[in-house]
Amino acid sequence: MRILPVLVLALGMTTIVSCNSDDDSNDGSARIKVSMTDAPGDYDAVYVDVTDVMINADATVDGDAGWKSLSGVKTGVYDLLELTGGVSQLLADTDVPAGYLGQIRLVLGDNNNVVIDGETQPLSTPSAQQSGLKIKVNQDLAAGETYNFLLDFDVDKSVVKAGSSGGFMLKPVIRVSNGVESGSIKGSVHPTTFQSVVQVQNATTTVSAYTDVAGNFELKGVPAGIYQLKVTPSIASGLTVKTMNDVEVKTGETLDLETIFLE
Repeated sequence: MRILPVLVLALGMTTIVSCNSDDDSNDGSARIKVSMTDAPGDYDAVYVDVTDVMINADATVDGDAGWKSLSGVKTGVYDLLELTGGVSQLLADTDVPAGYLGQIRLVLGDNNNVVIDGETQPLSTPSAQQSGLKIKVNQDLAAGETYNFLLDFDVDKSVVKAGSSGGFMLKPVIRVSNGVESGSIKGSVHPTTFQSVVQVQNATTTVSAYTDVAGNFELKGVPAGIYQLKVTPSIASGLTVKTMNDVEVKTGETLDLETIFLE
């Protein structure tokens, strides 16, 4: 039997509560939503083969015991570099039994590839990750509440050269965020002829994203705080980097910067 590469994500999450009069908060279930988005990477495309999303109530399990697949997982091969401009890919949206959640993991198949200068190359997975990286969640899921987990792939750090072989390995670096402890920043960058990277950074956090074809961007899951925002256009554009200081992000709010003009 083939062992699928398993990537386990540490999700120290708090609750995102959505109140709905049609929901029965006493039915003993909570709702989990798992989405995937991308931080920038200098490639034509990076494809990841999502085959499953699983949870486990036991935070100490070493083997495969106790793992359960979420129902209705949207499996498929996704290009991470299409998840720009605030776009995310919903992987799972389902009810699970309320109670203690120990771990959660994203399972990838073998069809992972990177495209560089028009050439497609396979992304191998280190043997250490094929057996699974067990990382604790330690989250209590309350009945009638919704938990949104956003998995933000850092493509530049996740795709690494495989020594002298000339190949590439997939060693995912993923930032996990939730809406209850964070906010978001959106806006647009002009001119839109060239793609730009928008990044916010402070002493503890860095979040970045590409603009889309219309120049729009959205940085999601940004912890509340004060940041420096930097817009870096493509070198070919001849435009200069734009910096904005004292950009404040508030919990549960979206900061709209409207249009940022580059010169």
